[in-house]
Amino acid sequence: MRGMPFRALLVFCAFALLSAGASASKRTAADFPLRVHVFSHSGNSFYHDRMLDSVQGQGRANLYENGQPHGFDFAYECSVRLMGSPGAETYLARWKKPGRELEILLPVLGGKPGDMNACDLKVTLKPDSAYFLHGGVIGEEPASDFKKWMDEHQYDPEHGKNEPVRPQQQPPAVPAAAQTAQSSKAAQ
Repeated sequence: MRGMPFRALLVFCAFALLSAGASASKRTAADFPLRVHVFSHSGNSFYHDRMLDSVQGQGRANLYENGQPHGFDFAYECSVRLMGSPGAETYLARWKKPGRELEILLPVLGGKPGDMNACDLKVTLKPDSAYFLHGGVIGEEPASDFKKWMDEHQYDPEHGKNEPVRPQQQPPAVPAAAQTAQSSKAAQ
């Protein structure tokens, strides 16, 4: 009987520590400041007792970091299937090993809002280039050209602008001589 309160205290402390550890491992968007757009990937699924154990593969993607696009090729091994980015949307990401390994968050399909699985990508950055998709074909262009497109289309996934906006058509410029003629007619 004497040991009972002490045991209860030990069990309570162990439970509190486990709970704190579980909440500490909860990932938040603030911990993942980068964005990754997966253009293509292929993979092989491995099973254990008819349950998905892991998926290994490779692919191509763009990383958005500090407002700049960076194309990269990657290899991955995840506990869940990787999906390509729908439309122009991106995955939350952060560097695990700068320049070599990224961790991205994949939403849990059918899960609660905010439920995420992590997946590590071993990356090979493309110097000064970015990928783009046009007509179902993946192409590669200078990162500066892609950045110009991003600016023109107000596409900035790091700041929540996940859908490109069509640039508005500017009215044709009216030559100065024509403006003077129009203003003199209006004055009469």
